[in-house]
Amino acid sequence: MFQDSANMNVTVTTGAAPAADGLIKDTTTQTFMKDVIEESKRQPVLVDFWATWCGPCKQLTPILEKAVRAAKGKVKLVKMDIDKEPAVAGQMGIQSIPAVIAFVNGQPADGFMGALPESQVIQFLERLTKGKIGGEEKDALAAAEAAMAQGDATSAASLYASLLAQDPSNAAALAGLARTYVKTGAIEQAKQTLAMVPEAKRNDTAVAAARAALELAEQAQSVGPLDELKQKVDANPLDHQARFDFAVALNGKGKRAEAVDNLIEIVRRDRKWNDDGARKQLVQFFEAWGPTDDATVEGRKRLSSILFA
Repeated sequence: MFQDSANMNVTVTTGAAPAADGLIKDTTTQTFMKDVIEESKRQPVLVDFWATWCGPCKQLTPILEKAVRAAKGKVKLVKMDIDKEPAVAGQMGIQSIPAVIAFVNGQPADGFMGALPESQVIQFLERLTKGKIGGEEKDALAAAEAAMAQGDATSAASLYASLLAQDPSNAAALAGLARTYVKTGAIEQAKQTLAMVPEAKRNDTAVAAARAALELAEQAQSVGPLDELKQKVDANPLDHQARFDFAVALNGKGKRAEAVDNLIEIVRRDRKWNDDGARKQLVQFFEAWGPTDDATVEGRKRLSSILFA
């Protein structure tokens, strides 16, 4: 559980999300009629046939659970371990797992075999329920991003925390929450939040951006006071290290355009300085800020004009 940075009061509980409102449950041969056949007369019910030894099952089940929670009651998920309960799978002729069968009005209506990616699982549910799945999550992420763009880290953190209450493995929300901690100087909380990102999602764009922002914040803490760095640059405009540190410090204060100005100046004067260090630092800035940020767009144009002149 993470709680209280200097400017926020946000609580995020780690661990697996509960099967809220009975949307997800295990079933047996004896309870299959009630859990699946009867229940499917009220809304579609997915049956996930799986086994503990099945690697693809371990990949698919969390995706199914996330998608079913995102459907907000339009569909339910029932899981059946075919080793413990082989009868139903045998009667249905299931010979390969994972296998997912959708029941509607007491009858099998659709299904698929194998571990599909999340996007295809959502498409399957949308076809089954004839409605959009997960729109609320996209809206909440967009609202959180808008709040961050306006400098309102507190509101953004609350939105990200709400998403994580529904799905603690939501990489975009974890990355966003980490960025709010970076924004308010809560570096340790940011590190802890990024550590919660599932291994398979640690190279996602949003996670990489949050990681870059964290690294930049740590850099900014190590380079010294802004005024002292500016004095060094003013005293010797050819002191590239002082100018480099000044750019890092400027970014730490949110002065993105000025940070770009100083790194561009290094590239213009000595493109090979410190093993291309100024250009590499600019690229890290762009990754942390995001591709649509005004400073990124303008900075990329200016950098390109020098590199390809």
